[in-house]
Amino acid sequence: MLVLRSAALFVVAALFEIGGAWLVWQGFREHRGWIWIGAGVIALGAYGFVATLQPDGEFGRILAAYGGVFVAGSIVWGMVADGYRPDRWDVIGALVCLAGMALIMYAPRGR
Repeated sequence: MLVLRSAALFVVAALFEIGGAWLVWQGFREHRGWIWIGAGVIALGAYGFVATLQPDGEFGRILAAYGGVFVAGSIVWGMVADGYRPDRWDVIGALVCLAGMALIMYAPRGR
């Protein structure tokens, strides 16, 4: 059950961080305005809070593992929000990152 909770928290964190960065991008780069930028900043702050809810207490491990989720989530976000079409190397790279995330977070450590 802890792995399921942890995985769900990673998904929520990804939605906040990737969504927040996308909102800032849209607000600044696509000239949508300060409301978009402000919403992005709030979402990015929420990401920081969600990360603290992980059951593991090691900051470095959580952030390193989240990197794999961020890579894969960014590709999915791009597909959904911007019509990005990943090639096979994007997909393979994302899968490698997710495998690394699983090793970092969920490998047995004998403690």
